Parts: sequence; C-alpha cells; structure tokens
Amino acid sequence: MTVLEKVRLRAKQNLQKIVFPEGDDARVIQASFKIQKEGLAEPVLLGDPEEIVNYSQKNGLGSPTFEIINPPDSPLLDRFTEIFFERRKHKGISVESAREYVTDRAAFGAMMLTADCCDGYVAGAVRTTGDTVKAGIWCVGLQPGISVVSSFFLMLFPDPSWGENGAMLYADCGVVPDPTPEQLADIAISTAANTKMYLDTAPKVALLSFSSKGSAEHSLVHKVRKAFSVLKDRNIDFEFDGELQADAAIVPGVANKKAPGSPIAGRANTLIFPNLDAGNIAYKLSQRLAGARALGPILQGLAKPLNDLSRGCSVEDIVNVAAITALQAAEGKKKNG
Repeated sequence: MTVLEKVRLRAKQNLQKIVFPEGDDARVIQASFKIQKEGLAEPVLLGDPEEIVNYSQKNGLGSPTFEIINPPDSPLLDRFTEIFFERRKHKGISVESAREYVTDRAAFGAMMLTADCCDGYVAGAVRTTGDTVKAGIWCVGLQPGISVVSSFFLMLFPDPSWGENGAMLYADCGVVPDPTPEQLADIAISTAANTKMYLDTAPKVALLSFSSKGSAEHSLVHKVRKAFSVLKDRNIDFEFDGELQADAAIVPGVANKKAPGSPIAGRANTLIFPNLDAGNIAYKLSQRLAGARALGPILQGLAKPLNDLSRGCSVEDIVNVAAITALQAAEGKKKNG
C-alpha cells in the first residue's frame, strides 16, 4: 500500500468536514464530488449555489448533496465579524472593515475553521499562497510554541531506497524565504510531527547546508549550526543532525565519511532546507530529474489544518490535499483529546 493509499484509508476512518473557499472553480467542484463519493471527507463549498449547481448538472456530475454557502448571504457573517473584530481590534480595525474582510471567501472559510464550523480548509486553486497564509494567521493563529507558518512537500520517489519506502518530507519549500535559526528549529519540529503522522515512522531530520560538520565556515553555515543548537536545547523527541550536506544526509556511505557517528547516518526521511531558494530548487529538481511526485505545499504551524494548493493543481491534487487535510484534522482532535 502506497503512502497516499494509507492517507486516504485513514481519512475515511474518521470523516471530517473540509471547506473549499474557491467553490465555484471547476476543478474544486469536480474534486468535491469525488471526495464525497470516496468517503474521504465531507466537502463544504463557498460560492454562489446557483452557479455551482448549474455547473454540476451541465457537466454530468449530478446535483450536489454537499453543503454550499454564499458568505454574503450567510447567517454566520455577523458571528464571524464579531469574532474577527475581537481578534484584530488591537490593530485598530473597525467593525465595518472586519465585516468586509470576513465576507471574502478566503477569510470566511478560515473563520469557519476558527469557529469549529468545519474541521479543515483547502484553498489555492485560484488565490495566491499569500492570501491563504494571511487568512490562516489572521483568523486561525499559530500553534502554541511555534513562531512561524511554514510548509512541507510530501515527496514520493519511484526508488523505494530513499527515505521511508520512497517517501520523504521537504521543508520549507514554499513560504519562509530566509528563516532565522529559531524559525528553522520550529520548521524542523513541525515537519518532524508531520513525518510521523503521514509516513507512520520515526522522523530522521537533517538540517541541510553546503557544509558537513565544520567542513566550511560561512554565516549561512552558522545559521544552520545555531538551529541545531536550538533543537538540542529544546530536548525534542526525534532524531536530528546538522549541519549536513545533502549527500551526507541521505547516502550512508557518504555519511560515514563526512559525518561519522551521526544519528541520521545517511538515513534521513525529513530534509530541512536553510532557505526558500534551496528548498524550492531541490523539490523541483527532484520532480524533474528523479521523477518524484510532489504533494504540497502543505502548511504547518497553524493551530488548525489549513492548506494551500498550487494554482496549476489538478482535480486529483485537490482530492489528495483534502485527504491529507482530513487526516491532519482527525489526528489533531485525537492529540487534543
């Protein structure tokens, strides 16, 4: 059974309600029918109900039986305005401005998540990552103890010798351009938790650099070393090492030479990149040169599951991210009792 098959199976075991702010996008509508049919989640679409129903019927999908909400007409709007105003009034926002913002579907969906009207959120097929992250930070907020919203890609390689049967997590490849050492440590902690959740295995985290254990000196290397020290001081419960070059992180023979005694020893399943340049380049090269499938960016660090899509996403991508989000929501509830 592949990683994705396992994710879908676990998502089906505890049905979660997932809101899609871009409910009038054709791919989102098609994906919602598929998600409902496969029992992966209970979709909620935001948009004009008449337009969504007309599209569904004209394209042979049938009549939607899932919930459709048009934010300007929703009785939830007053409640969301009040909640958002209380959250942001210290920034000088007016009630009128709060209402205008939460009427926007990206924000309305995030407020549904905040108010426990749904369990997860998936957007980005039309809107930018910036819109999605902003809605997450302003409406949902950060996890306790985490200082930054970041992202990871679930990388699925055709060669099972990499990571955990061909699956690895890469972070951050989509959100934080130049993380501080403390933010790098937070990214490592968030990503390790997701490695454990999605790969169902112990995280082995490598803090990557162009240096391995003092082979080079530079301010960029010092940043990664500092992140390693921050993790050591936090007494976290997963294996990690750094600074490591990529080959020392994933090839045991190289690790024995460049980082003897490393607890990772070339067996990393979680790669933490020093900046967005490195992460973004690495995941795209892994796709094109190694034939890896990249799922994400999946957001992490928020108090509740809110995830981003690529604007070039396919219907199947939306279905997969919905299943990932549903699993996040189910596991989060389990963890919090």
